[in-house]
Amino acid sequence: MISALNKLVDLVEEHLTEELDIDGVAAGLGTTEYHLRRMFSSLAGMPLSEYVRRRRMTVAAADVVRGERDLLGIAVRYGYGSSEAFGRAFRAVHGAGPSDVRRDGGPLRTQPQLRFRLTVEGSVPMDTRLVDRPAFRLVGHATRVPLIHQGVNPHIQEHIAALPHEEHLRLKSLSNSEPAGLLQVSADVDPDGREGSELTYLHGVALSHDTPAPDGLDSIEVPAGMWAVFRTSGPHPQALQTTWAATATEWFPSNPWQLRPGPSIVSTLDRAPDFTTATCELWLPVEPS
Repeated sequence: MISALNKLVDLVEEHLTEELDIDGVAAGLGTTEYHLRRMFSSLAGMPLSEYVRRRRMTVAAADVVRGERDLLGIAVRYGYGSSEAFGRAFRAVHGAGPSDVRRDGGPLRTQPQLRFRLTVEGSVPMDTRLVDRPAFRLVGHATRVPLIHQGVNPHIQEHIAALPHEEHLRLKSLSNSEPAGLLQVSADVDPDGREGSELTYLHGVALSHDTPAPDGLDSIEVPAGMWAVFRTSGPHPQALQTTWAATATEWFPSNPWQLRPGPSIVSTLDRAPDFTTATCELWLPVEPS
């Protein structure tokens, strides 16, 4: 994966003035676009699309300062249909418009070319198991929320708090399939993992595929497949979020598996009354790489 990501960075550099076929690149690197985007955003700390935009505007800034082309010509060269669209993208990266930078020589905010390297970590073993599950369904109460990488997501908290205590008990009584118990489900997640992008959050349980969803509950159909299950324990949600990040930095680069599209699921096995600490299982859909 480290080699694939570095090859991706090289290809981005070679195609800064044109659209890159990420799906084709991923296939050529022996992986999938979904997994490549998820690993890039996890390890780089930014979506692939954002990195491409920053690199384009970094290189375009040199053309702007040199003044050898008019601004419309530069805009067209970097794939923008108008000076206005190019100017918005340029200002978003540099904090100043191209005309100002051409006049003043700055300010410029450079995005260096990324290079991924393997570092020796993993001194703490990750408690993981692989599970081959038949198709099942997730049922519960769903809503759309923004993605937040660190700390408690207040939108999810508000959604859960709005459910009466009796509804939590009813949902828990419906569970008849792994993952067991009340679940926190994230579906339709942007492959780039952009913070602030919307996802579907479902508070509910897993049912066997032949168990119909009760009336009044939202449902997500989950096809058969392999799952990597990571057990976490400690301060909540920090321990869970740390393990989630470590799947990208440590587990996937070290194991012959890759993410496949599908929901990620958190099952809470045990917790303190105030939820400051918890033992959880993080279920991620995987396939052989």
